[in-house]
Amino acid sequence: MSFRTRAVIGVMLVSAAMPTMVNARTVKRAPATKATIGTNAEARAAKLVKAMTQAEKLQLVFSFFPPHATGKPGSPTDMIPSAGHTPPIVRLGIPTQRESDASLGVANQVEQRKGDVATALPAGLATAATFDPAFAYRGGAMIGSEARAKRFNILLSGGVNLTRDPWNGRNFEYLGEDPLLAGEMAGEAIRGVQSNHIVSTVKHFALNSQETGRMLLDARITPSALRESDLLAFQIAIERGRPGSVMCAYNKVNGDWACENAVLLTDILRKDWGYKGWVMSDWGGVHSTVKAAIAGLDQQSGKELDKQPYFAAPLAAAVADGSVPQARLDQMVTRILTGMIENGLLDHPMPETAQPIDYATHANVSQAAAEAGIVLLKNEKKLLPLSATAKRIVLIGGHADVGVLSGGGSSQVRSVGGAPVEIPLTSGAAASFARVTYHASSPLAAIRKLAPGADVTFIDGSDPVAAAAAAKSADLAIVFATQWQTEAQDAETLALPDNQDALITSVAAANAKTVVVLETGGPVLMPWIDRVDGVVQAWYPGQRGGEAIANILFGAVNPSGRLPITFPRSADQAPRPEPVGLSTLKTAADRVAAANSDGGKGAAPVSFPVEYQEGSDVGYRWYAAKKLTPLFPFGHGLSYTSFGYANLKVTGGQTLTISFDVTNKGARAGADVPQIYVTHADGAPRLAAFQRVTLKPGETRHVTLTAEPRILANWDDAGHQWHIAGGSYRVTLAQDASGTGGIAAQGMLTERRFGK
Repeated sequence: MSFRTRAVIGVMLVSAAMPTMVNARTVKRAPATKATIGTNAEARAAKLVKAMTQAEKLQLVFSFFPPHATGKPGSPTDMIPSAGHTPPIVRLGIPTQRESDASLGVANQVEQRKGDVATALPAGLATAATFDPAFAYRGGAMIGSEARAKRFNILLSGGVNLTRDPWNGRNFEYLGEDPLLAGEMAGEAIRGVQSNHIVSTVKHFALNSQETGRMLLDARITPSALRESDLLAFQIAIERGRPGSVMCAYNKVNGDWACENAVLLTDILRKDWGYKGWVMSDWGGVHSTVKAAIAGLDQQSGKELDKQPYFAAPLAAAVADGSVPQARLDQMVTRILTGMIENGLLDHPMPETAQPIDYATHANVSQAAAEAGIVLLKNEKKLLPLSATAKRIVLIGGHADVGVLSGGGSSQVRSVGGAPVEIPLTSGAAASFARVTYHASSPLAAIRKLAPGADVTFIDGSDPVAAAAAAKSADLAIVFATQWQTEAQDAETLALPDNQDALITSVAAANAKTVVVLETGGPVLMPWIDRVDGVVQAWYPGQRGGEAIANILFGAVNPSGRLPITFPRSADQAPRPEPVGLSTLKTAADRVAAANSDGGKGAAPVSFPVEYQEGSDVGYRWYAAKKLTPLFPFGHGLSYTSFGYANLKVTGGQTLTISFDVTNKGARAGADVPQIYVTHADGAPRLAAFQRVTLKPGETRHVTLTAEPRILANWDDAGHQWHIAGGSYRVTLAQDASGTGGIAAQGMLTERRFGK
């Protein structure tokens, strides 16, 4: 969702006196089955619809946007300042729908609820970098429990849009560039949220792959390529997570707005995938009444942000004159109630008052995810882990004395502990709802705690000459480099902002023992990479990020994160070197209006196409197909120990079963992520299976994995089914997409066609 607020409304405080426990049960891989919500819920919903008046039905098909609706005639009087509100139907036991943004925690972007804090998870990319669905589940369960305690029962989470461009402003929220990894991680996050008897969405359906012009761009791609990439990620997420709702995107897809796109909302989601929950719009994403309703949109979200309340009086009129059949309205309401019933909203009502939350326990969930998702990119001369005997350590830049950076937009969390740095925006599409915000988790304090005998100092890095002088007199230097990204705006360059490249170069010239810690929303260029011995990708590490970074640097935790996204060597390696549409959106007002549903008044930006010529070769597949060598490949990540593979065996047939031994060859316990890449004919490699494996020193474990059949297949649009070509397939067991540390074998597959 794109969150906008014009005023602070109301107060909501949550104490931390009593525990709300996170469900951390063992996460197992769900089978690839038809994505249907329970038929009992559907039958119960249909029965309720029969008992409803026409006015009650029409009441459920749109939500209010509290910041704009409060105090307006006809608006509810009991709205919590948040994303959305739909009033209850008390006589039938249908509860209020209270919606909150929640990708990385229960959001409270510009503190519209004064004093209301929540636990902030690390960026979605950090969770994806764990390559472990259990972390996604635990994070979702934690967020869901806090949401319920705060009296929300619908969370606008489950972001699974694939990273097609490294400069996308929302990459940090999502789960990377691979459909299998992103789908599995999103599915488990959704399942975790919904374990609390609340609904999670999956979003943004589909191809919301850049923020520049997101309100009007036309994403163009062939149907088969879309099925094999972005839609496959959604399909896997829906199968695993069974979300109560799907949120359609702002943009057009192949000429039709996503929220009135019958191919997406009816032909694929309903007919092919069998989805029974409801489709809600993104906030400001509706453009019609009749077309949207007939195409498959069930609920208009935050109607005040659309040009018209399309699903209020206009829908009532359309049903009355027959342009929208009564049966379609009944179906819309049935789907809304099905998603609510399936997830317990009717049988497990929200508490009447805010409940206590065990924030200390939840902070541990956030820190564990950050530690498992931080990626050690480079470690020459074994500079890391840092020696506890170092006497003089200087930290430079990134506000590392007080906190760690977080991303901006609708996912922004007002975290426990406060915001030691918060900078309002004065311009741009995100200015009305985003601030540059840091979580109060000081790397400086955490490092001092781990190195009590050292003189650990901080310098802000604003002056490269002063920073170099401080580094020269230290035993080692740690530069904290930051790149803030936000919803509604893309990074126009992959270079670090604010002269940080020059800062790093100066420090590295002054001290050979220099480590760079990156707090970024995705890939950045590293012109200084050959001048430093250590590079750590910390992403936006959440509200315990300072402690997590310190533990990685000093070896209290062995790094195990793997890149869920390719880091290009130069911007021109990517399919598009900059956001498409910058030249079309000529004025600042046009850019705001094209990216913010509540901005750019008086502007009239024009729609433009974004051609996804890479098709299903997203991310590392593109680099392989074009024979490009990135700076760091997908799947890359170093450890303080080493791992080896042996005894690879591939069994073919209708799918591929791969077995092998993985051994920890070093002297430290650690986690490895064996990755199975499958290649057929001249195609690009595709990640077909993976598993995070934790091993003691010298330990060997035998692992058996089964390749996801749809990864092995191509979508046959004419036959409307998946098709696995018969023949020989190359199977590579490796530590990253480039084949590092890998061994290969051949597997034979039988030709077959299956499923939708």
